[in-house]
Order: sequence, then C-alpha cells, then structure tokens
Amino acid sequence: MDVLIINGDAVSQKSGEASNMRKKRSFTNPNLEVTLRFLKLAANQNNAAIWDDVAEYLSRPRRKRAEVNLYKIAKLTKENETVVVPGKVLANGTLDKKVTVAAWAFSEMAKNKIEDAGGRAITLFQLVEENPKGSRVKIIL
Repeated sequence: MDVLIINGDAVSQKSGEASNMRKKRSFTNPNLEVTLRFLKLAANQNNAAIWDDVAEYLSRPRRKRAEVNLYKIAKLTKENETVVVPGKVLANGTLDKKVTVAAWAFSEMAKNKIEDAGGRAITLFQLVEENPKGSRVKIIL
C-alpha cells in the first residue's frame, strides 16, 4: 500500500482516508521547547505534578495561553504567597501585596508594579530551582 503525506496527514492512495500518522508538534520558539522539557524533567525528578500541569498549559497554542492581569493576582492571593502563571502577566490593576510571581512572560509595567509592591517577578526556571517540589504554589489561569 502506497502512502502519501499531504499537509502533515498520511493518506492511503487506495482508500483516500487519513491515518493516525501525524507529525509531532513542534514549536517555533526554541526557548519554549527548552522550558517545556525542563518542566517535564523537574516533574519526573521531584515527583511534582504541578510542573507537568504548567508544561501542559504552556504547550497550548499562544492564543489559548493564560494572560493574567495584576488585579486577578491581587484578588486570588494573600501576603507572601507564590503563584505561577503559565502564560503572560499583564499590568491591568494594582497589586498591594508582597507576592512572588513566576511566569513565562511579563509585561514591563507588570514587572515594575510587582517589584514596587515588594514582590518578586521571576522566571519559571528560578521557581523550579527554589522550590523543586512545587509546594505551596498556586497556578493562576
């Protein structure tokens, strides 16, 4: 049986039906690929399911990733808590609590507002290094 590949789908010449021979999804951002591999490795090594969950949310298409404004972080957190945003943190709203926020990306204003409130804006790599088990970390979508 001859098989043709058309637009990433395998199609049999005899039946014309698509099969399950799909190409593995690749990302155009190499930093995202490295981050996803790092998170999955951290989840396996530390037996911490939270990093698998964060990797799953980050592997979504960009239009479906979380975009969280500061007012939502302020509403859902308490003083000195740690949160992770598997997407981008935006600057809409105010933050009056000292919180540690780890995210894939920050807008410049959001980062400044977090630091002005006495909190920290860190990368996902930094959070995994500081807290490998992911204990007492909230995911905000």
